[in-house]
Amino acid sequence: MDDSPRAGAISISTFDVPNDGDAMALYRSAFVPHDLRQPLRGADHGPLAGLTIAVKDMYDIVGERTGGGNPTWLAMQKPATRHAGVVQRLLDAGGTIIGKTVCDELFFSVMGVNAHYGMPVNPRAPGRIPGGSSSGSASATASGACDLALGSDTGGSVRIPASFCGLYGLRPTWGRFDDSGMMLLAPSFDVGGWFAASPGVFHKGGLWLDDKTVPATIDHVVQLDDCFAEAQPDVAAVMREAVTRLAPHLPRMSHARVAPDGLDQWREVFRVLEFAEIWQLYRRFVEEQKPVFGPGVGERMAETARITPAEVDAANVIRDAARARLTAMTPPGTVLMLPTAPCIAPPADLAGDAANAFRASIMRMTSISGLTGLPQVTIPIGTASGCPIGLSFIGWAGGDEALLDLAVQLAPHCGITA
Repeated sequence: MDDSPRAGAISISTFDVPNDGDAMALYRSAFVPHDLRQPLRGADHGPLAGLTIAVKDMYDIVGERTGGGNPTWLAMQKPATRHAGVVQRLLDAGGTIIGKTVCDELFFSVMGVNAHYGMPVNPRAPGRIPGGSSSGSASATASGACDLALGSDTGGSVRIPASFCGLYGLRPTWGRFDDSGMMLLAPSFDVGGWFAASPGVFHKGGLWLDDKTVPATIDHVVQLDDCFAEAQPDVAAVMREAVTRLAPHLPRMSHARVAPDGLDQWREVFRVLEFAEIWQLYRRFVEEQKPVFGPGVGERMAETARITPAEVDAANVIRDAARARLTAMTPPGTVLMLPTAPCIAPPADLAGDAANAFRASIMRMTSISGLTGLPQVTIPIGTASGCPIGLSFIGWAGGDEALLDLAVQLAPHCGITA
């Protein structure tokens, strides 16, 4: 392999890299062992000029292999000959890519733990998981290693790590984020996304969206009572205080339940459809390569093979109904408010039945946007036991920019200061 710097590369010394042992360990925990040898500098001028960006190890970067969190997959890959579409966009806009970040294996988890590369540190809740699957990107952003970070969101993989790490995060409207050169997990749910620690920089990520925006002024906020009821007591207390604090700065508010037959039904429908798509996409890899998966991922991958066509057909009927209901609830100008996660980040040693219960509780919340393809923004709203908590707003299809504007508008009244 040619070890000479590639065109556009600049020295890592250009950036503020920690030089003490503990800080360096935190910084490095976010990045894969097969990281960039040097950062890649973008255009000299542009809206992202001067900003550094970390990239989840699922986006192609010229000359690099895309690993998807699994060493067997990485070993099968050839160096990319083209940048992923969004990577090229950020370089053209002046951003500088500083590294490739750790993710859960094949993005198939919301924990943020990778058995092969380790768990990225949650800088704002030490000893607790960062959330996944975009764990490295969230960790890098929260540690100050970068200004922005690319992730992806299938079942919460931007929203949950953003909440657990005290960041701004967006799951865009499905289809508005260029997925060329991006590994997929479950294509009808997958969408790229991003993190930032500050609202102004976060807002700049909207440059990566396509031009299919549906502009409208937010004039109605609907509090989803069934979602708020899912919050654990410490999170619920923070949510009640946050709603009171934000109310004077929000438009007309009302209350509703989003899932008439219960959030568990939507969670199960999401699981069935996601698992069916994962098996269709990765069956050949699993059967031919027999990769070694870490705890939890291997068991869930085995479950994907057991989903039946009848289950998929029944689930699609409910997904269609969910989409129709959410479309009716979110005309342009209306957003839905809910906790991003029902809990704070669990301890890093969470395992077994407790880990399964955690995943189920998370998916009750994240399946709403996942099933419907609607955009969802999460903003840091406070802390419980010193751990960050996120508040979310779901918008109408194409209303991503309005959600980014809302995050900036509410920023003076938000944050994670204990």
